[in-house]
Amino acid sequence: MKKIVTFGEIMMRLSPPGFKRFSQTYNFDVVYGGGESNVAVSLANYGMNSRFITRLPENDLGDCALMELRKRGVDTTKIARGGERLGIYFLETGAVSRGSKVVYDRAYSAMASIEKGMIDWDEALDGADWFHWTGITPAISQGAADACLEAIQAANAKGITVSTDLNYRKKLWKYGKNPMDVMPELVAGCDVILGNEEDAEKHFGLHPDGVDVTSGEEVHADAYLSVLQKLMEMFPRAKKVITTLRGSISASHNTWAGVLYDGSTLYKSREYQITHIVDRVGGGDSFMAGLIYGLLTNEGDDQRALDFAVAASCLKHTIKGDANLATLEEVNKLLSGDASGRVSR
Repeated sequence: MKKIVTFGEIMMRLSPPGFKRFSQTYNFDVVYGGGESNVAVSLANYGMNSRFITRLPENDLGDCALMELRKRGVDTTKIARGGERLGIYFLETGAVSRGSKVVYDRAYSAMASIEKGMIDWDEALDGADWFHWTGITPAISQGAADACLEAIQAANAKGITVSTDLNYRKKLWKYGKNPMDVMPELVAGCDVILGNEEDAEKHFGLHPDGVDVTSGEEVHADAYLSVLQKLMEMFPRAKKVITTLRGSISASHNTWAGVLYDGSTLYKSREYQITHIVDRVGGGDSFMAGLIYGLLTNEGDDQRALDFAVAASCLKHTIKGDANLATLEEVNKLLSGDASGRVSR
């Protein structure tokens, strides 16, 4: 069984029930999630050997996050304990023409105060086939960026495949560093890069030629070929560069597809119409998890891996919470063309 290790922050997510606004609610629904932990949960759900690395406070809330990961079958044995608090984020779920809204409360979290040397990467990566991180982690703090670089270099030294989801978050880069000063060195150690047009522009100054990404209109896959090629030129270690294609007709109705470029061929998925979104948070994470699973189990078949990733993340939009809890059977059913949603008896 293939072993995947992911590294990042898991947080408590607090959301008003249903589609209430922050100003309307008197209580919050609680779930736990974060970019890299969501990937770990999805992969464990697919039956993979999945390990998550982070730093959690030694208190009841840290224990709750740990229990949530264990409940989903994620290996938590190398998680460091310490620091002051668990990070929190508040999510107001949008609908129709009102977009969702996120408020972060993660300053001085256990993960934000992590430092180089706190994780024994030789042990954490022991036996691993794949290591995954996202651009959220180096955006948290200098210490988190240093620890992430330390992990990537250790994975490179061990010959482990390294992937990243660039995941630009403008609300997080607050510790005095520009992402263009931090991300290139980290991404240089990656074999697989996932990112959309905003990620490429904000992290590296790259953008697809002739595309208005704010129009909400259908995005054609070929329009992104230029930016995928530029990413490969900038990061010659990368063997595959991927982007998701989201058309935002409204907060409740998106189109969803993806493309993968291997340096010579541009693979395109089918496009899904997601007409009644339940929860789009974690959509990119579910795509990344599906892609990792697809690449590891369909070696040499990039089209199949891409199609699996898009179908898996399409289903995530129907599931409340951060993590994709869709099963392999459900993903393969959608892949086969069955989107009926009939009751399984």
